[in-house]
Formats: sequence, C-alpha cells, structure tokens
Amino acid sequence: MIYLSVEYIINAIQQLKSVHPFLGITFLTCKKNGLPIGTPVKFPMDTFTRNFMDDVHRVCPSSEFYFQPYETVKGKQWVAAKYPSAGLQAINTQTFGAAFIHDRKSKLWAWCNDYIAQIQKVATNKKEKKIPLAAMAIWTLKNCKWKDTATIDDVTDRFLSDYNITPVERELLFSNECAFPKVAAFQSEPTTWNQLSNNISAPPDAAPDQEGTLSKIELVNVGPCDHVEMILSPRLNIITGDNGLGKTFLMDCAWWALTNTWVGNEARPKYAEGSKRASITFSIAGKSKIAQEKKILYDNKNMTWKRSSDTATIPGLIIYALVDGSYAVWDPSKNTMGSTESLVFTRQEVWNGFGTSIEGLIRDWVKWQNTPSKYPFEVFKQVLATMSPPDMGELAPGDPTRIPNDSREIPTIRYPYGLVPITSSSAGVGRIVTLSYLIVWAWNEHKENCKLRGIKPDSRIVVMVDELEAHLHPKWQRTILPALIGVQKFLADKLEIQFIIATHSPLVMASSEAIFNVETDKLFQIQLSAETSDACLTEENYIKYGQVNSWLTSPIFQLKQARSTGAEQAINEAKELQLDDNPSDLDVQAVHQKLLQCLAQNDPFWPRWIYFAEKHGVVL
Repeated sequence: MIYLSVEYIINAIQQLKSVHPFLGITFLTCKKNGLPIGTPVKFPMDTFTRNFMDDVHRVCPSSEFYFQPYETVKGKQWVAAKYPSAGLQAINTQTFGAAFIHDRKSKLWAWCNDYIAQIQKVATNKKEKKIPLAAMAIWTLKNCKWKDTATIDDVTDRFLSDYNITPVERELLFSNECAFPKVAAFQSEPTTWNQLSNNISAPPDAAPDQEGTLSKIELVNVGPCDHVEMILSPRLNIITGDNGLGKTFLMDCAWWALTNTWVGNEARPKYAEGSKRASITFSIAGKSKIAQEKKILYDNKNMTWKRSSDTATIPGLIIYALVDGSYAVWDPSKNTMGSTESLVFTRQEVWNGFGTSIEGLIRDWVKWQNTPSKYPFEVFKQVLATMSPPDMGELAPGDPTRIPNDSREIPTIRYPYGLVPITSSSAGVGRIVTLSYLIVWAWNEHKENCKLRGIKPDSRIVVMVDELEAHLHPKWQRTILPALIGVQKFLADKLEIQFIIATHSPLVMASSEAIFNVETDKLFQIQLSAETSDACLTEENYIKYGQVNSWLTSPIFQLKQARSTGAEQAINEAKELQLDDNPSDLDVQAVHQKLLQCLAQNDPFWPRWIYFAEKHGVVL
C-alpha cells in the first residue's frame, strides 16, 4: 500500500488558500452526509461538521485546534475546537444562508433548489476561485491508503464518490487545475504531523518542545560557501578540513541555529548586494527527536537574518568552547519570558567571574571544595580525572593556597613534583580544566535553576568544541576525545549529549577508532572543490586507518607522505631519477645528499634507493 506524498499535500494546502472555508467544510460535510434538496430533514449540522473536521482537519495529534487551509481573516489558519458550532454558524446561516432551507433554532436543514447558484453568487461577490478538484481531493483523503498502482485520477474519483459530488456541482464549483510539483505523488509511509509542521505554523496550544539538538544545517551563499549541507548524528559529529574553509564558521552558524544568537559577528552573505539570495536552513530535534526544519533568509535591506517569531529555537542546554579560548553557554532554565540572551565569556571571565552571571572557576572551585556535601566538587574531580593527560597522572585537586598580590584562595593541582596553583598551569592544562569546569558549572546551574522554577532538568544537551586538540601534547590528543565522550556518565544517569567537534589532529582521529559508532556518529570533511574552487562539505565513510601515519595519508588529511616536506620532495626526486634509463652519477649523488639530509637512518625508502644507486655503479 502507498500514501499521498507530503509534497503533494503541502502543495494542495497552498492551492486551497483562496477557497472559502464554507466550501471546504460545510459544503463537503453536507454532501458527505446526504443533505437533501428542497425537503428539510433533521440534520445535526454541528455534530456532522465536528466529525468531518476531526477526520480531515485535526492534523496535530497533541492539539485541540483544527487546521484549515482556506481563505482566512488575518491569516489565522488554526481554529478552536468550538469552531464547528460557533465559528461556522454565522457563515452557514448568514453568509451562505440563502443556499439552505433552514429556520433559526431549528434542527431541520435542506439545500434550497438553486443552492449551487446561491453558493456561486456569494463566491463571485467575494472573488473566490473555483475549488481546485485535485487539491481538495488530496487534502481530504490525505490519510487514506492506496493501491501501489494508484494515480491522482484515482484520488479525485474517490473524492467525487465519497462526497457525492454531482456532475453539475463538479462543473460549476470545481476546476480541473492541477499545478503540482514534478515529484512523486505517493510515498511508502503515511504523512506525519512532523512532516507537515515543517511547512505550516504550529497550533496556538502547542507547547514548545524541549532539549534541542541539531539535526541539520544548510548554508546557501553564506560565508565562504555556495552550498553546504550537514545532516548531523545524535551523538558524535567530527568536522575536519584545511584552515580557512569554514569549520569555525559552520560551528558558529550551528550555535545561531540552536540559540538565535551569535557568539561574534553575524554571518554575512557570500555575494554582495543580494545578487544571490543567502539562506540558512536548519532542523532541530526536540525531546521527541522529531526534527523541525526552518529556512531563514538574509534581509539585505536591514542587513540581518530575518527570523520570525515562529522560528524560535527549541531550548536546550548548550556549551560551546571557541578556538580563541572564550566560551558560550545557552541555558533555557535562565532564558525565560522569550529572552534570547546567551552567555559568552572570555577565558579570564570564566576564571575570575563576570558580574552575577558566573562566580568563576577560582571562586567556585574553592567554594565547591569546602562544601560539606562535596557536590558538585566530586563530579568536578571525576571529570578532571577522566580528562587528565596520560603521562602526568590524574589532575587531582590539592588544598587551596595563597599567592602574592591576590586576596583569594587559589585552587591547586597535585602534580608528581608537588602542588601547583591553577593560575600557574600550562596552556593545555588550563584549557582542559576550564572546559571541565564549565561543563560541570553549566550543568549544576541548569539543575539549580530548574529546581527554582519547579521543572525537570534537561536530559539532552549539546557540547561544541572547536579545535579540540589546541595546546595539547600528542599523548593527550590521543585520549581527549574518548575522555570527553565519557564525561556524560558523571553528570546524570540518563543524560544524552550531542557532541560537535572540529579538529585538525590525526591523533584525535586515531583516538576516535575506539569509540566511533556508525549508528550514532558521523565524520565530515570540508575541502576545496576542484571544479568550482568553492568550499564544500562531504560526509565521509568512517574507516579505521590504525596508525597515525595512515591517518595522515588518508583522504581525511590527504598528505602524500607521512614525512616532512623536505623528505617528500627528496623522495619524489629520487623516484623520478629511478625512472631514468641512464641517470648520471652526479644526479644520483646530488639526490643522495638530499636524502641523507632529510630521511631518518631507518626510513623504509633506503633499501630501495641504495639498491638503485649501487646498480648504477655509484659509490655511496
């Protein structure tokens, strides 16, 4: 069995916008239930109308409102549950009253003898168009099953039969207009509210979905890209690519899609003066994990992204570690009353505090450490231990200390050689400690604010890290990604975290082999297109390359050799010389000197080269 496709249903909705709701609701209700002509009978109009609207117009399962695609006053397409008995009453008895035989407060109804002419008279006066037959058939029968061989003609034939449409009614009230896109008219599964909701507004009583994660982001004529589309996974998303091609830019746009705020300057169109329209399209999956897709166009006149009220993002806790050392936090438990503010902190503000927004790592660390309950200090200790470098032991907190020219107690880290104030830590340690603190702090603040508001904490959050390997020793780069993925188990038992990670490091990629799951994770690469010289993003098949050298020469990093550029050039010259049938001694000797300068003594190229040189009588 097959079903009418979502594309055809959406197109049908568009075609019905100029049809009067009387024709789409009351007229069809009366026809379906056999209202007679000329002789009034007991006809429960309100009940029949409600049953019809329940069947055809209740498209959002969780809403009490009906969606009607017809001509509306002030563009209100959602009508309340009382609409069949209240909103339509004046239309039925006044606007189109001449089409019926009906006394006020009577339950007896009938069509008058010239009801078609009366309907046409009102429709003509209101400049209504005829009802597009195929569009009305698709809308009313959108939930029906069809044989695999069904066509749109089968749909219209069934509509005419189910609703008892006479040949005269078809000729005078319906048109044969059939303006549908060149896509499949049917699909294998029934159309869902989720699919429809991507193209129509949400009902007034729809509660905002919670705990959003990013499912898709698409950039058209934005920044360095003509077109980039990324369909994200629910858990781990790794973005690789050369410098300057837009990894950070893509992550900034992802942050904006999730929060409706920018961490820095707004994204700008690629082409000036609106010569090509710029757009950002994104899908956010809420707690139900159903994606809601929205397309935002750039407003060239006002030089901003035209984001209307119905494109508000799904709230969810989001943490973004930027490559410049700053951090951004979005917490829906704080952003009430429609607020769209996010917290963006410099590294110094994260450490030393910023007004009433954050106490800062130094004060919070000591405060947590001295709290009798030891919460959230114990969580912080576990996260630090997990994120620790492999060659220095755990980043274990020591007792706070005082340092010159600072009135505060300063946290310390216990190294093998003694206690070191956190303010004297290396750049690598500082970055990981800061990230660990901010994750724990943001989660703790979220829980506290949820407690104050009497709501449950999120069970899904997003963590974004640009250049995860920044400042880290290669040994640490090999462990940091699995450690970061493992942090969620210390925050909450059922917490789900979506990670969006940008990296240049083959060591980070090698470390992903132990944790990467093709069912929940994805790998993306941004590179220059050879054809258009434009930055393009592709989803790569994840392959375990094993050794780091193999990752370097893989399609992800595209090095021809896992050597220095000097060694690569010397080997290329040697290979070219080996193709020469009669190389000169001087050429062989010159290349040999370059190889001696660039290659290690145990380089695997040496046996091949020495055999060649000696074969040609060159003494090395």
